Amino acid sequence: MVITYYGHAYFKLTLGDLTIAVNPPSKSTKPARFGADVALITTKLPDYNDAETVTLGDKAPFVIDGPGSYEVRDLLFTGGASTTEVDGKEYINTVYGFELDGIKVAFLGLVADAKLLSPEAREIATSADLVFVPVGDDAAGAYKAAVSYGANVIIPYQYDDASIARFIKESGVDKRAAEDKATLKRRDLDGKESYVMVLAPQG
Repeated sequence: MVITYYGHAYFKLTLGDLTIAVNPPSKSTKPARFGADVALITTKLPDYNDAETVTLGDKAPFVIDGPGSYEVRDLLFTGGASTTEVDGKEYINTVYGFELDGIKVAFLGLVADAKLLSPEAREIATSADLVFVPVGDDAAGAYKAAVSYGANVIIPYQYDDASIARFIKESGVDKRAAEDKATLKRRDLDGKESYVMVLAPQG
């Protein structure tokens, strides 16, 4: 599995000829363009909800934009509903779980506080080997929540220089260099416990 981060909550995961996009942003932000087989939308906001930006040529994604179970290309995606507040307005936030190349993956969307997860969403998060978590304004709280899920590896997003430095420091490490992309196999996660892997935004 190859993971590329494009900033905000926008990710690309690839395995062979399969491409999964998570939270593709509006065209107005001029995001990285590529064709995806699946687009996961955690929150229906312009910065996270434009599957057209991952439609390229004759490749258009199967869009998953809410709670439920979905089977695409022999992969089972499960979405658990929670809520999040943005600019004083409440939105449904879907936490997604799926297994790719033997690794159980969870994306938390825009929910950094574990207390805001529904029981279904929390079950998805706590079943993951690899969990993607937003940092936001409360890096210490976000780290505490991330560790509570018990994943082998944590990949943070929605951070700035100050918040990611604090997030890493909470893990007991002073500094950790950001990687351009991550290439992970199941064996790479074995023996790790809440290991923070930082990806630098590309594009």
